Amino acid sequence: MIATNQLENLQVGISNRQILKIAAPIALAMMIPQLNFIANTVFLSHLGESELGTAGIAGVYYLVFALVGNGLNSGLQALIARRAGENRPKEIGRLFLQSIYIALLFSFFIIGINYLLVEVFLSSVLKSSVVLNEAVSFLKIRAWGLPFLYIFQMGNALLVGSNNSKYLKFGFIAEALVNIFFDYTLIFGKLGFPALGFNGAAYASILAEITGAIIVFSIIFRKGFVSRFSLFTHKSIDAQTIKVIFHQSLPLVLQFVLSVSSWLLFYVLIEHHGERKLAISNTMRNIFAVFGIFTWSYANTTNMMVSNIIGQNRQDDVLYLIKKIVRLSVFTIAILCLTLNLFPRIFLSIYGVDESFIADAIPVVRTISVCLVMMSIAVVWLNSITGTGNTKVNLRIEIVSIIVYTIYIYIVLEVLQLSLVMAWASEFIYWFVTFILAWLYMRSNKWKGKVIWK
Repeated sequence: MIATNQLENLQVGISNRQILKIAAPIALAMMIPQLNFIANTVFLSHLGESELGTAGIAGVYYLVFALVGNGLNSGLQALIARRAGENRPKEIGRLFLQSIYIALLFSFFIIGINYLLVEVFLSSVLKSSVVLNEAVSFLKIRAWGLPFLYIFQMGNALLVGSNNSKYLKFGFIAEALVNIFFDYTLIFGKLGFPALGFNGAAYASILAEITGAIIVFSIIFRKGFVSRFSLFTHKSIDAQTIKVIFHQSLPLVLQFVLSVSSWLLFYVLIEHHGERKLAISNTMRNIFAVFGIFTWSYANTTNMMVSNIIGQNRQDDVLYLIKKIVRLSVFTIAILCLTLNLFPRIFLSIYGVDESFIADAIPVVRTISVCLVMMSIAVVWLNSITGTGNTKVNLRIEIVSIIVYTIYIYIVLEVLQLSLVMAWASEFIYWFVTFILAWLYMRSNKWKGKVIWK
């Protein structure tokens, strides 16, 4: 009976119920860090409009490093899901422990690079000395959360890839509570804590990431995953397994870094147009991130389920599965965007901004709503490629989309000096190009027969 239950738990079906069963906990888990970021932004907005704009620059810069872990997470998740689909649980442990070694190596390397180069880089692209000084000080502190963040992400990859996404929420909820508490106490100096201002948000985030890592590993031990998946049986460094993880994850790491680096360029160009437009763009990023959570939950579900289904030798069901997930993704985002456009002032008002700020921001809200719908389609097709194991194709698609995106934002913001609405339309162009390329690849069936690891 136990073996049968484990088999059912590891191998997935393709019903709407199964999709939502996987996607819903992922969405909840992803919602928490975005709420953390919004909490940071709301608290910092009370320090001034300059701090609100700086939070945007610093947040996107840090996101470049954070998404290195996300690339490792996505690659590991696909590998674990493939082994789950094949019902080979013992191989999952080998993958997991080696991924921890890789994650720690990456994190300490990035901390060193950040400390040496953050001021050099930001001083070359930012005009405001206030924004520069605040961002550099914040980021030198903030980077120390990376080891805990990466370990946390590897733990989450294990839970999602093994069809145990229901446990994700505990780590993220604990992380959110810690982050909000220390945001309030360390930014403003409440309850006997020192008032650290902008840097208080950095310390709060580090403490939250430590908490998240502790919670996810507590779950892994308490729920018996250590013995079930032989997580710590192979403690020595396994060069062959590390090579497989690198081969699968490195293109995704580069993909995510390229994607967010282009977004950082977008914010740098916006900063040249003044603190108001930078502050508005930061609130737009929050909207994009929060509403995009549901799309990204479907994307992660696609990655996991496509890999699992292929592991079950059901390749002919893959396109049918993708179309089902796309329909659910578009429906969810359409409802959310309709609500956003009916009540934009309610969302914008949480930042404590004045009426003129809200009036300037609403047209941009309308624009990103259209972009979100396009994203809800494209991101599912793109992550289906991740699930097939052809992650180099992901990187190629990203490169083409980024080139188009970068040319567009440079012309709009630097050459033609057009409005913020036209600048944010770049997201639609980016996701449209991504969708077309991903759809053409999956329809070509070139992914069939791909072997990730024997």
